[in-house]
Amino acid sequence: MSILTEAQAKAILDKVIKLSTADECTAQLSGSIDGNIRFALNNVSTSGVVDNTDLVVQVAFGKRSGVATINQFDDASLERVVRRAEELARLSPENPEFMPAVGKQAYTPTRTFNASTAAISPEYRAKVAADSIDACKAEKLVAAGFLQDGQSFQAFANSNGNFGYQQSSGLDYTCTVRTEDGSGSGWVGRNLGDVDKFDAGQDIRTAVRKATASSGAKALEPGKYTVILEPAAAAGLISFMMNYFDARQADEGRSFLSKKGGGNKIGEQVYDPRVNFHADPGDADVPVMPWDGDGLPREKMDIVKDGKVVALDYSRYWAQKSGKRAVGTPGNLIMAGGDKSTADLVRGTSKGILVTRTWYIRMVDPQTVLLTGLTRDGTFYIENGEIKYPVKNFRFNESPVIMLNNIEELGKPIRVQGDESSIAMMIPPMKLRDFTFTSLSDAV
Repeated sequence: MSILTEAQAKAILDKVIKLSTADECTAQLSGSIDGNIRFALNNVSTSGVVDNTDLVVQVAFGKRSGVATINQFDDASLERVVRRAEELARLSPENPEFMPAVGKQAYTPTRTFNASTAAISPEYRAKVAADSIDACKAEKLVAAGFLQDGQSFQAFANSNGNFGYQQSSGLDYTCTVRTEDGSGSGWVGRNLGDVDKFDAGQDIRTAVRKATASSGAKALEPGKYTVILEPAAAAGLISFMMNYFDARQADEGRSFLSKKGGGNKIGEQVYDPRVNFHADPGDADVPVMPWDGDGLPREKMDIVKDGKVVALDYSRYWAQKSGKRAVGTPGNLIMAGGDKSTADLVRGTSKGILVTRTWYIRMVDPQTVLLTGLTRDGTFYIENGEIKYPVKNFRFNESPVIMLNNIEELGKPIRVQGDESSIAMMIPPMKLRDFTFTSLSDAV
């Protein structure tokens, strides 16, 4: 029962809405079938499929609301979950920031579902693991990785007549490759909606090359360096920064987008003029659901244009309080770039450092988005357009705001997953000056 058709989902949701005696009722139904395979030390360790379907019912009496969840859908169970939500609503205190359910909305379907991806089989997962492991064994390397794929649906309805339904699918693959003595490490990751664009046997070669090349790393003095961040490395910092594109945080003085004396920095130059971010639920490379968690339609919208902040995320409550129009919270982030690959950026660099990944990123100062973290899985010194030798990993202290004011060149964006958010991103490799490394790390 994990993947319901639109008609099946609507029949259940309509029953729930009719059962409620509250002032308003919203019901959300979701289901998924998720497959996975995990391997380590060149052997498969786990594999499986998980399927689940849940119904979440939220009701309100005035400004008192209650929520209950169930995964059984017979008539008695549906009535039980509605009554439980109503009991909780009557017991709860009033919420001064309560917003009623949205009215009927119009949604433009997006291409979040791919039949080939949804049809991934256990045999396919086994082949991905085998392709990854065999390529490493051939080079006397050790592979550890994870493939997760799935298909799902989302459906919701409320007592104001709103309804939405859509299916989605996708896959995530990561593989870390180590030398047998543990002195070298390489990594590759892929986040895709279309399995036909994925070839583990081809992609693993990137991690194999880096693992072999990163053995015997030399120590460089910490300091400010020209760096080339691969898209996965840049995404970790940028996704952290985007958590602060909230209008309320900015208006209340709690973010780097707060203006001295009050208000926010919409319309102000915050980044290099080459920095452009936008969201588009219908983007061909990173399509997302056409609505957000409140049921508001998502729109194609600029977020940063030529370095100027042009949009922040207004919750429905804060939009009403501020006299703004609330729009759906973006589900993706697309950064403009050029047409060069990471290798092209390396060839154009006289001296610098190539960073494969950033990890263990933590906040130091939210007012400046100063972050600290570590490089890993392949860090290399560049000289005269060539990778000369591997270097020990660094700890960095850097703000993505400063980073995006120190751009030398941007490459071609690719699809990646942000570490600090679930949104899909299109991020280019980027060449930056004066990136701050503060200390060395012995980890590979």
